[in-house]
Amino acid sequence: MSLKNDLDMVKEELSSEEKFFEKAVVTEKFVKKYKKLLIGSVIAIVVVVVGDVAYEANKQHTITLANETLATLMKNPNDKAQVDVLGTLSPALHDVWLYSQAIANNDVKELEKLKSSKALVVGDLASYESAQRSANVAQLDTYTTKQNGIYKDLAQVQLAVILMNDGKIDEAHEKLKMVGINSPLAKLSQALMHYGVK
Repeated sequence: MSLKNDLDMVKEELSSEEKFFEKAVVTEKFVKKYKKLLIGSVIAIVVVVVGDVAYEANKQHTITLANETLATLMKNPNDKAQVDVLGTLSPALHDVWLYSQAIANNDVKELEKLKSSKALVVGDLASYESAQRSANVAQLDTYTTKQNGIYKDLAQVQLAVILMNDGKIDEAHEKLKMVGINSPLAKLSQALMHYGVK
């Protein structure tokens, strides 16, 4: 009985070794067949990883340089060379800088240029500030029709005040009615409608 068990164990070991060698041969054939593809895949993965690391390092270096340039501009706002450098390093930060300087210097011409800015909210703010600072009724009215204007309600109120000063009370009231009830300026618009010139 034990001899039979020993023979069965030996057969099992041989069959498992056979299966192992079979798998080894299949794997070897697979590797030989797709050797170039496997090597190419590994090289491509290495190139992508190295490229990504280099890109991130370059991006971080550019951000650092842009911040240093901005710090230099804060010390000397009239340095045109640094403004140009900032424009090449970070166009969005460049537009924010120009916007801040236009507001500080009350420069409506620069605000007009910044209306087309791609920087987040700079174009919208420049549109509002340009219209508001020049008290341009047409521009304020155009701004109030913008879907997501940041100062849309404020522009409505300012437009109404200008219209009231021009004696156009009914038009002013129509503008004040457009201020949303959830707006922080809702009470002000109601007060202007109630206590303003009738």
